Amino acid sequence: MEQEAAEDAEVSSSAVDQAVRQILDLIRNRAMSVGDVLPTERELCELFGASRNTIREALRTIRTYGLIDPKPRVGAVLADRQGVAIQNFFAAQMDISRTSFHDIQGFRRIIEVSVGDHIILNASAAELDALDAINGLIETSKDVQEAAQRDFDFHLALMKLAGNRMLVQTYQFLSPVILHIMTVGKSIRPVLSETRQAHGEIIAALRARDRIAYCYLMSRHLDFGLRFVPDDLENARTATATSPRPDHASSKDTHHV
Repeated sequence: MEQEAAEDAEVSSSAVDQAVRQILDLIRNRAMSVGDVLPTERELCELFGASRNTIREALRTIRTYGLIDPKPRVGAVLADRQGVAIQNFFAAQMDISRTSFHDIQGFRRIIEVSVGDHIILNASAAELDALDAINGLIETSKDVQEAAQRDFDFHLALMKLAGNRMLVQTYQFLSPVILHIMTVGKSIRPVLSETRQAHGEIIAALRARDRIAYCYLMSRHLDFGLRFVPDDLENARTATATSPRPDHASSKDTHHV
């Protein structure tokens, strides 16, 4: 009986997750904005062929992200909340696939390779020392999530050295998505010494004011993670919850993202 109850709960959870994604797609496809009213629960049930309880749970899930507010006699309204709440919602529901991984890494390559010129021309020795200190924290991470956060901190610090607030804000806005991909990657291949070494080589190129070396090393660093990304990244999400402590041992592969 307990097993049957667990299976029922799993099916229910799957149905709610699907409804959440369908509502998200509806918001996107209709280009809804702050103040717009979502269809009623009954209309959503008819649109998606879902039960009333499933839709209700899906709306409750969306509400926890701060994306909608219930209004008496009106219904669920898209809320005017902080961007962080909205970005977390979209990141959590993002369709993680090899295609989306390529898109994110492509965006990062365009940005992170391009900032090299500015950093080489303007970064002080003290700023590069601070970047080195951030990199040194990676191998002390206690779990995959902390390792991903420290990896992200390193790359965000690079963005800050570019001296452009809009660039930093854009990178921070995408942080939930980038962090999720980093977490999945590290759950599959958690060898943190490789990440630290790859970052160290990038810093060394900046210290040497070597633009060509920086561009090559950064591009290789961002590309290397593809070796360890499974075809089905969606199923790889579950691995992050049960991942072992990251392995700090060295390896011949030294450019893991």
